[in-house]
Amino acid sequence: MQQATRVEQRILEAESALEGVFRRIDQTEQICFGRVLDAFHQCRVAARHFAPSSGYGYGDEGRETLEKLFATALFAEDALVRPSIASGTHALAISLFGLLRPGDTLLCASGKPYDTLESVIGIGGAGKGQGSLAEYGVSYAQIGLKADGGIDLNALRAALEQKPSIRTVALQRSRGYAWRPSLSLAEIGQAAQIVHEKDPRIVVLVDNCYGEFVEAEEPTRVGADLIAGSLIKNPGGGLAPTGGYIAGRADLVEKCAYRLTSPGIGREVGSYQAGYGPFYQGLFQAPHTVAQALKGAALFGMAFEALGYAVSPRPGEPRGDIIQAVEFGSAKKLIAFCQAIQAASPVDSFAVPEPWAMPGYQNEVIMAAGSFVAGASIELSADAPLREPYIGYLQGALSYAHARQALKTVLLRLGVDEQ
Repeated sequence: MQQATRVEQRILEAESALEGVFRRIDQTEQICFGRVLDAFHQCRVAARHFAPSSGYGYGDEGRETLEKLFATALFAEDALVRPSIASGTHALAISLFGLLRPGDTLLCASGKPYDTLESVIGIGGAGKGQGSLAEYGVSYAQIGLKADGGIDLNALRAALEQKPSIRTVALQRSRGYAWRPSLSLAEIGQAAQIVHEKDPRIVVLVDNCYGEFVEAEEPTRVGADLIAGSLIKNPGGGLAPTGGYIAGRADLVEKCAYRLTSPGIGREVGSYQAGYGPFYQGLFQAPHTVAQALKGAALFGMAFEALGYAVSPRPGEPRGDIIQAVEFGSAKKLIAFCQAIQAASPVDSFAVPEPWAMPGYQNEVIMAAGSFVAGASIELSADAPLREPYIGYLQGALSYAHARQALKTVLLRLGVDEQ
């Protein structure tokens, strides 16, 4: 009982210190929600748009209106929003194969890409024999981030001069499994300006996973030509049961559509028998859900920093994604943290996650996600590759109340206040 009381006091102290942070998150939520609601009005969303479709899906008004809605809400000319896009990695793979041709070069300007993209690109021996970009004659180049985690704009300029074959510059907004800050929209805008000044034909593609509605605008507003992400992360609001999106310039979205289905058919087909209601409602809910997740992430960051752990971002630092990283220093502590998150989940709380060789990852990965939508990382979840210095990555929470309760469970299970 005494330990529970001390943990509650820690949480109250963290909340008090975060009043200004929470106020800023609320302000951003209001801006983003206003934009989303305006998009619903502009697209004249009606109940008939939620209806299911089957077969080829020709003339599917619900699908077409949903794509107009996402495009409008994300400052894009056009968008593909499909249940058939299985994940954020799938959305990015469709984008890359849609944009690049043999002899082209892909430049990743935000350091090493997320683990699952290595097989798509064909780097480090990953994806061999699986039809990676490398096997189709697409070259790869990479620019490391600066020591402070920012984009190395001088190196970007140099790379553009040295490699005239660059046709796509990719930026990963979120930190992924890296100890670095997420990219701000200001940084993305600076990089996009440099790219377009060099050659307006070069496409700036932003991996927007975990970043939607974190700031008042989106990368498409500051110069990104194309963005892609998952609907079981931020923009699905915790309600979308599956899916992904690609949004940006209309001509580029069209190219991606031919990779989504086939040349000659593109976006004209694609049905969904379950109905589109959860996708519409999820987008409507998304700004609020993201704000709840951000508050939860800030609370975890403040509490763990007070306990002496290194955290990223630190309390009060700007955020470009919903992820909170905590460095545990040992595999045992990291695994215990993830198991505590699982125990605080509404679904499968009795399960005990263990590290395993997950497809597409180079290290064993432990994942805690007792979620209503399987694997939905807009719901409270935690995961990490088992590699030094054993950093855990927390993301999501459909409500701040859940994040707060989960923190209490974590601190009690880790015994941080035991005498």
